[in-house]
Amino acid sequence: MLEKAIDFSHSLLKKTVVPGDIVIDATVGKGNDSLLLASLVGPSGKVIGFDIQEQAIKQTKEKFLLTGLSERLELHQTSHEHAHTFIPENKAIGGVIYNLGYLPGGDKSITTTYQSTLTSIKHLLPLLRVGSLMVLVVYSGHPNGLKEKEMLLNYVSGLNQTDYTVLSYQFINQQNHPPFVIAIEKRKKKHPI
Repeated sequence: MLEKAIDFSHSLLKKTVVPGDIVIDATVGKGNDSLLLASLVGPSGKVIGFDIQEQAIKQTKEKFLLTGLSERLELHQTSHEHAHTFIPENKAIGGVIYNLGYLPGGDKSITTTYQSTLTSIKHLLPLLRVGSLMVLVVYSGHPNGLKEKEMLLNYVSGLNQTDYTVLSYQFINQQNHPPFVIAIEKRKKKHPI
């Protein structure tokens, strides 16, 4: 059975995030991705989450208080374009997830933008652990979303294939701009012979 975009993104992360990892939830929203990541990193790992909206930070904190996993979570009310500045020095990231667009149930005029998303991606990709993934769930059914989709696909299509493998997972026969997934895997560089 084919998985919906968000379910597929979670399946990918479950295959690559390991206990003890530092992982990034670049757009915490209601905290669902953060909660999944916290379950994957275990007690010795850390989820570092970002959102520009106070409502998203608050909802995520409340969700974690109910689970007993709060010690695995570090939240910052700032744009994901600054995420790289919160990564401990000399530490690789075990995974990154973005749920782009707007906060479900929130103000639809507050959305991610291609400028901040591309800046974030460019800073975080080099910090990925070899074999780990950056996963983007892209929602293009709003005005900023179409431009963000176009710019993201243009950028990731140009990534060097010796450094990164890029996957696009989407349903092509559905109406109303269904979300789709872009997954970027950091590859191990081959040494010259």
